[in-house]
Amino acid sequence: MEVIAYTGLGSNMGDKRGNIKAALELLGRVPGVKLLRVAPFYRTAPVGYTEQDWFVNTVAEVETTLSPAELLAACLDIENRLGRVRDIRWGPRVIDLDLLLYNGQVIDEPDLVVPHPRMHERAFVLVPLADLAPELVIPGRGKVSELLAAVGREGVEEIVGTPY
Repeated sequence: MEVIAYTGLGSNMGDKRGNIKAALELLGRVPGVKLLRVAPFYRTAPVGYTEQDWFVNTVAEVETTLSPAELLAACLDIENRLGRVRDIRWGPRVIDLDLLLYNGQVIDEPDLVVPHPRMHERAFVLVPLADLAPELVIPGRGKVSELLAAVGREGVEEIVGTPY
């Protein structure tokens, strides 16, 4: 069965836009994943660990026959293939792919939590997600457009001329 899922992508090392484009290309080649739409790219301030370069972020809407765990595994594989190193929590990264939403499901497992925790608090996720699906409801949190209105757009600037 095909379902709709949303994946957040971010990079703040090297060719940030190029890293995201490479990740999107790889995601679109995963068997059982069809890339439907990609939000504009945004320049965003770091959150959590702030002693690092700004990020480029976006959100991709995909149609998939993969299970949530399989889709997450594909995202982690893409990170590994592009050289992601995990050493500082919320620290610098070549690429980051997060499974944000999966067919409106709520999943709470040791290695997989959907909706992604804290996404409802983060403008760098909500702004591009609102470009794709402003009326989408994040289970247990509310409508994307309403959450974005509450959080605001501070620290998020659209990068003009960088459509996928």
